[in-house]
Amino acid sequence: MPARQMLAWTAGDDQLAVQQQREIPQVRPDEVLIQVAYSGMNRADLSQLAGHYPPPPGASDVLGLEVSGVVQAVGAEVSHIRVGDKVCALLTGGGYAQYVAVPAVQVLPVPAGMSLLAAAGICEVYATAWFNIYDIAAAQPGERILVHAAASGVGQAVLQLAKALGNPTFATAGSDEKLAQAQRLGASGTWNRRQGDFIQAVKAWGGADIILDPVAGDYLSWNQHVLNPDGRLVVIGIMGGRMGELDGGRLLMKRQRIIGSTLRSQPVPVKGRIMSALQQHVWPLFEQHKITPVVDEVFPIDQVNDAFERLRDNNTQGKLVLDWRV
Repeated sequence: MPARQMLAWTAGDDQLAVQQQREIPQVRPDEVLIQVAYSGMNRADLSQLAGHYPPPPGASDVLGLEVSGVVQAVGAEVSHIRVGDKVCALLTGGGYAQYVAVPAVQVLPVPAGMSLLAAAGICEVYATAWFNIYDIAAAQPGERILVHAAASGVGQAVLQLAKALGNPTFATAGSDEKLAQAQRLGASGTWNRRQGDFIQAVKAWGGADIILDPVAGDYLSWNQHVLNPDGRLVVIGIMGGRMGELDGGRLLMKRQRIIGSTLRSQPVPVKGRIMSALQQHVWPLFEQHKITPVVDEVFPIDQVNDAFERLRDNNTQGKLVLDWRV
C-alpha cells in the first residue's frame, strides 16, 4: 500500500492550478484505487479552473476527469479488476493527483496494444462521443452528423467513430489546418468558422440529421437551419455564449429535437452503462486500428499551468496529457 500522502492539483485564484498535499483516498467496497501515470485534460477542467463548472455534490474538488495508470487496491465487492492491472478511467473529479479512487464500473482495461499515455485521453472524449451520438441521439447507419469544434478531443472522437460506424460527417473548426486534420479523420465536408455562418455549406452537403454542438450562442439558430426533419441537436457546451435564438415554427414543422447534455453529472450507474458500451463497441475498434487516440502534446505535471495556457489558446488538435512519471 502506498504512503498516506499524495500530490494533487486544485483550482486556485487567478485561474491557476495549485499543488496541494492530500490524503490518499480510501477505497470503498465498489471502488478501485489507481496510481495515476497520466491525466487527460479537457475543456471542462478549464471551466472549473475559471469557477464556471464546480464539481457535483460529493465529488472531489481536485481537477481532472480521466486518467490512466495501475491498480493499487480493489474494494471488497470488486472481482473483475485486480491489483497490477493497467487501466484507464472516467472520473467525476480527482484526476490531477497521484492516486484516485474510482467506482469500478467506470474503469476499463487499457485496449490491447495501447500505451498508458494514449489511454489517458480516451475515456472522457469517447464516452462523450458515444453517449451523445449513439445513445442520446441514437444515430443510425447512414445518418449525417455535423460536428462543431471538430479539432477538439471530442470532435476527433466523433469523426473517427462515425467513419467506422457508417455515418458521414461535416466538420467546422477555426482554421484550415484543423479542417485538414478533420478530413484525415473522415470528414467529407468542412467549413472554416472564420468565414461566417455555415448554413449554405451544410445545406449543400445535404443537411444534418444529428448535430453535436459545444458552442451554442449564435450556432443555435444556424443549427436549426441545417437540421433535417426529425433531426437531433445535442448541445454539450456554451463556448459561444449561453443565449441564442430559436425558431419555434421551424422546431415544430421539421420535428426537431434540441437536447442539453452533460456527462460529468450523470449518476454512477449511467456512467457504468456508458463504459460498458465503450468496451463492447469502441475498444475493438482501437484494437483493430480502425480508430486511434490523437495526443497533441504531453506536459510534465509540474507544468500544468503552461498546459492550461495552451488549452486556453484553443490551438490544439487532439488531447493534452499530463505526465506524472517524469
